[in-house]
Amino acid sequence: MSDQEQADIRLEFARLKQEHSDFDTAINAMMATGCDPLSIQRMKKKKLAIKDRMSKLEDRIIPDIIA
Repeated sequence: MSDQEQADIRLEFARLKQEHSDFDTAINAMMATGCDPLSIQRMKKKKLAIKDRMSKLEDRIIPDIIA
């Protein structure tokens, strides 16, 4: 993998990490205000999807080392 590709993946990972944090803050605010539980559940699903994408990107960055 080239340095440019790795830099792009790291940039995307950082963006997703920020988005994941934003979803966490939004979910906590929704729970504090007593928002509709269905809306909260939808936000949690989106947050989980972001976490999954982050995991896939992390797997591409960190090489598999067989010891």
